[in-house]
Parts: sequence; C-alpha cells; structure tokens
Amino acid sequence: QVQLVESGGGLVQAGGSLRLSCAASGRTISSYAMGWFRQAPGKEREFVAAISWSGVNSHFADSVKGRFTISRDNAKNTMYLQMNSLSPDDTAVYYCTARLTVASGRYFTTDYEYSAWGQGTQVTVSS
Repeated sequence: QVQLVESGGGLVQAGGSLRLSCAASGRTISSYAMGWFRQAPGKEREFVAAISWSGVNSHFADSVKGRFTISRDNAKNTMYLQMNSLSPDDTAVYYCTARLTVASGRYFTTDYEYSAWGQGTQVTVSS
C-alpha cells in the first residue's frame, strides 16, 4: 500500500499562486495513476486534476482549466499541483490520491476510482 503526504498549502491572496506537493512512500509511484481532489467546508469532495502514471496524459476540472497544472516526477516519487490565478472559490482542503493501473495512459476523474489518499493540505485564498 502506498502512503501519500500532501504539503505546500497555506494562505494566499486572490490572484496569487501556490504549488502543492504529494510525496509517496511504501511503493514507487510508477504504475500509479494519480490525482488531486478538494473539499470545501460543507461541500462534497470534487475532482480537480488527474495524471496517468506515465505523466503523458492529464485532465482538469473545468473550474481550474488554464489555471492549474499537474505534473509528476516518478524518480522522486512526488506529484505536484501548480495553482495560479487563485480565487476564494479555490479555498478547500486539497487531497492527493493514487490508483494502481496497468495502462500507462490511463487517468481517473472520480473519487471512488482511487484507493490511496493523503491527509489533505489546507489552501485558503483571501479576497
């Protein structure tokens, strides 16, 4: 079982940027599709971005397209989420997740498709 730990969250003004990291241990993340979800207070968890284990294919929620970038470095066992042009609507706890897959080009956009989750990191965007 892979263990995931998010970091990089914090307080930022609207229009600013943050870079989240997800460090994996226990398993090499090669062969794991990975993604980011977020959950605001009183809201259900929602999809943000996903990336295949090869890093070639990625997908973004409409709400973050053009602002967020997902990437991974399998040699460092780490995944990243670069968040630009942040809005108060982006305020949430951000979760890193992973799923074992045999398909190098696969990614997943629904929370139930993933099996491993981090503890979350808080992102707060002030107006």
